[in-house]
Amino acid sequence: MKDAFSLDGKVVVLSGAAGIIGSQVVNAFVEAGARVFALDRDPGLLEERLGKSHDAMITCVADVASRDSLIKAHALLESRWGLADGLLNNAATKSNNFFEPFETFPVNEWNEVMSVNLTGAMLCAQVFGSPMAKRGSGSIVNTLSIYGIVAPDQRIYEGSEYMGRAINTPAIYAASKAGLWGLTKYLAAYWGHRGVRVNAITPGGVFSGQNDTFVENYSRRTPLGRMAEADDMVQAMRYLTSDAAKYVTGHNLVVDGGWTAW
Repeated sequence: MKDAFSLDGKVVVLSGAAGIIGSQVVNAFVEAGARVFALDRDPGLLEERLGKSHDAMITCVADVASRDSLIKAHALLESRWGLADGLLNNAATKSNNFFEPFETFPVNEWNEVMSVNLTGAMLCAQVFGSPMAKRGSGSIVNTLSIYGIVAPDQRIYEGSEYMGRAINTPAIYAASKAGLWGLTKYLAAYWGHRGVRVNAITPGGVFSGQNDTFVENYSRRTPLGRMAEADDMVQAMRYLTSDAAKYVTGHNLVVDGGWTAW
């Protein structure tokens, strides 16, 4: 019997490929039999975390906020492997202006984050998803955030740091991820009759070097008592991309250790 979770023969486009989750997705998907077209706007991180392109992986420097950049990337993909079977909209950014009050948050920074987190996913869906719809098959998975479905608990940030810097979550991050959930449902309905499934994954907080104070605060607030690991997200993404989820669309798979259960 064929393994429904296998990705053998599938061509998968992944944005934000050099990120904490993205780089592990590349390796896991390749191991599962996929060929991964890895997009990121940071050439240095692509080289550092993924290395050189090979038979099952092509790295491509592209900016998801630029349609022209994505069209060039699509042309490269088509010349090498043809059309995509899967698209993972995983690219995201969060303003460095963590502590500016909402009342005075700069609109230029708001627009910059929105251009990557929401408009970037829309553009990727246009460029890579539209050909799937014309062909009649495909899967799109959008990476959301718990802060796209619930508000941040401000209490966990007191004394919290990441890479030696105090952290918080600005409103634009929550708004952009909530908007991406809306786009997910829209496209699931819009392309469903064309054989394209569109789903979302909502990661809980992934450990990536936060200080002990944050880890303790976050873990105490989570029913499973720990932060997520990147691999927790990778396996959920694999499920939604694979044929095991062939009757799943318009769904948000929340992988948060129970954070949103309370």
